Amino acid sequence: MRVKPRMLPLGVQSFEKLRQNGYVYVDKTKYIYDLVQSGTQFFLSRPRRFGKSLFVSALAAYWEGKRDLFKDLYIEGKEGIGENSWQSYPVFYFDFNSDDLQADHALEKVLDWHLEGWEKIYGLEKSEYTLAGRFKNLLLKAHEVTGLRCVVLVDEYDKPLMDVYGDWEKDKHYRDVLKGFFSVLKSFDKDLQFVFITGVTKFNKVSIFSDLNHLTDISLNDRFSGICGITEKEMIAGFKPEIRRLMTLNQMTREACLQKLKQTYDGYHFSGKGEAVFNPFSLLSAFWQESFGFYWFESGTPTFLVKRLRKLCYDVRQFSDKHLYATEKRISDYRAGEMNRDDEDLIPLFYQTGYLTIKAYQADRNRYSLGFPNEEVKYGFLDSLMPEYTPAVQTLSGKDIFSICEYIETGCLENVRDALTALYASISYTSQDQAYEHYFQIVIYLVFTLLNQYVCTEIHSALGRADCIVETEKYVYIFEFKLDKSADDALSQIEQQGYAKPYAADTRKLFRIGVNFDSSIRNISEWKVQT
Repeated sequence: MRVKPRMLPLGVQSFEKLRQNGYVYVDKTKYIYDLVQSGTQFFLSRPRRFGKSLFVSALAAYWEGKRDLFKDLYIEGKEGIGENSWQSYPVFYFDFNSDDLQADHALEKVLDWHLEGWEKIYGLEKSEYTLAGRFKNLLLKAHEVTGLRCVVLVDEYDKPLMDVYGDWEKDKHYRDVLKGFFSVLKSFDKDLQFVFITGVTKFNKVSIFSDLNHLTDISLNDRFSGICGITEKEMIAGFKPEIRRLMTLNQMTREACLQKLKQTYDGYHFSGKGEAVFNPFSLLSAFWQESFGFYWFESGTPTFLVKRLRKLCYDVRQFSDKHLYATEKRISDYRAGEMNRDDEDLIPLFYQTGYLTIKAYQADRNRYSLGFPNEEVKYGFLDSLMPEYTPAVQTLSGKDIFSICEYIETGCLENVRDALTALYASISYTSQDQAYEHYFQIVIYLVFTLLNQYVCTEIHSALGRADCIVETEKYVYIFEFKLDKSADDALSQIEQQGYAKPYAADTRKLFRIGVNFDSSIRNISEWKVQT
């Protein structure tokens, strides 16, 4: 008899709904207690679908004194039962998640809707004051009526800006609205008990927070690195039935299942010394779907990011070669109002949106090493980037990754050559001829990295190592690529450098492939194979 699966909080953002309906919950209330005890006003940046909204909802329930929702959780024992425990504070909870903010003045309408509802609660008439003025009146009135200072929670404050990305006039207008409205939080600090603001990005450079320099940013703080997401310890302790079912259905050992989960969904680091966390949306989706898929990436392809990478001729090989460095200041700052510039720095946005994460921290140099967090992000992102360079890869006419993989596995090197030739022929080059070398290198990297999902592929660029080695059950391929030289030069390098020596005792058939790209014809000019 099949055991009924537990209720997983996939897409559930209401803490009250989660607790009342018996969903599985990873207890994060220790972080609520630590925040309440250590300060008053905080900011947290995390990628989308990482549990920010659920955490803010739990904060709201805590400040509203809903003790029954916290039964058997960490904070219940810490809060106690004294006179000042579980008091119901006036809570102003701004949630921009569900609103479509692309229409003219949509942001002002959302703020007006929030304020009007609270004005009715506290007996205030809707006035002719500005939105900021009405917010001030609410804070004063709520403090006066309840005798308690106010709690302000803002979830996804930057969604209005992300919704109008590319419309720079509306972007500037929304930034001015947000700056004016939330500057109230500094002026009326005496009426505030607690403030917590979340978003994907921290727009320091565009002055939204210039009047809120008293906010404590915990985004890179070691103590709060696990505030969102699920640690390996939390996964193993809290999802034993789901892990057991996943390994059974996929005919895996427990160790293999845990390793697959880790490789696919783990690896996010949000501080130099903090522990790694799994993407909660992806992990829960894998348990619910009972299979390993790329769930987080499929929930929102970063179209504008991949287009900007191609336009700027950015070398995406840095994303996985462990030589992409950044300081804390660099990954914290993002100049939203200056996008679309030719000297634009995309690294902060890629980090803040979750496509890059901290791989290592060098304290002596005060710098972080950044890279893809896991296979879901790596392959999902590169797969979305590939059509930007080679539109032909989207078809299933022998030029797609699946077809190339089949050719590799069956030893059909002529078909591999034809597929690569067709991919390069589909590239729409810019007027800058020097961009060709960039395309030549990146397409090779993209093709063979994406193949690594299905066959064993190593890509190298250091002196003394082959450009690419691909291993299958029956074959080993050693590729060497040249630009404006000759295929013979490539084969000679394979021989002189001894790239084939590690496979001398290997029983598989070995191919040496020398390839030359000609920049004048912008495609493969020579392809020679030795067995």
